[in-house]
Amino acid sequence: MSHPLLTAIKSNKPAFGAWITLPGVFNLRTVAQASPHLSWVLVDCEHGLTSLVPGAAEAMQTLAGVGRENVDAPSAIVRIPATGFSSAGGTGMGWQIKYALDAGARGILVPMVGSEEKAREIAAEARFPPIGRRGFGSPFTNGTWGISPGDYLGSANESVVVMVQIETKEGVENMESIIKVDGIDALFIGPYDLSISLGFPPPSPDPHPEVEKVIQKILGVAHAAQKKCAIYCTSGSQSALRAKQGFDIISVTTDVGALSEAIAKNLAEAAGVGQEKKGFSYS
Repeated sequence: MSHPLLTAIKSNKPAFGAWITLPGVFNLRTVAQASPHLSWVLVDCEHGLTSLVPGAAEAMQTLAGVGRENVDAPSAIVRIPATGFSSAGGTGMGWQIKYALDAGARGILVPMVGSEEKAREIAAEARFPPIGRRGFGSPFTNGTWGISPGDYLGSANESVVVMVQIETKEGVENMESIIKVDGIDALFIGPYDLSISLGFPPPSPDPHPEVEKVIQKILGVAHAAQKKCAIYCTSGSQSALRAKQGFDIISVTTDVGALSEAIAKNLAEAAGVGQEKKGFSYS
């Protein structure tokens, strides 16, 4: 039960990904087939337009048939809508994790995780017994992975990647205990909410120097715990720098950002006005 993201992080190579905010089969297939350097795609069910039900399952089925000759389809990660703020079960986080994984996701991302207690809850919901409490029974999951039910049950705990986002002051304060939780594979830095929560302006495109210090500390804490560290970027050049700094999992671009940037660039060239500010962007 391997997949491109898992292969990359096990071999200590940067795993480059793309953020999917638009719904639809054709958008997802186009992104997934765009580059051999793409290890993973994240279907954003928190701020994107793909619904968790049934959108995540439909996205997994779309990616199941995307592979090219000698190139596996990029690993599908689902960011669930629930945040890590509420008490256990308060946001319905458990069923959201179950649904995303039963849909065939190769991993999950949980936003705004701020405590060891919440990290333990996430890990338990994402792992089968004896180390967790995930239930088994979907008739579709193993087929999406292309293996038997028994093989999925026996291998999922080691193959599913579980990431939690550090993007609040609480998360920064508790990151050392969060990343030490068994079953949590990586800390994922959200630079925009992290900046805002710490009282700084959002990146434009790079974070404020004081936020950058926090980002580097998160990276060090994750690696000290023998875990992985991921980060959201807005360009290839920014992603290349993060890879040199040692980040393991890097979101390089978004579907909306890449689309609007390419349209703006080509129209500016056609109009003879040179490079204009790109269309939609967080930076």
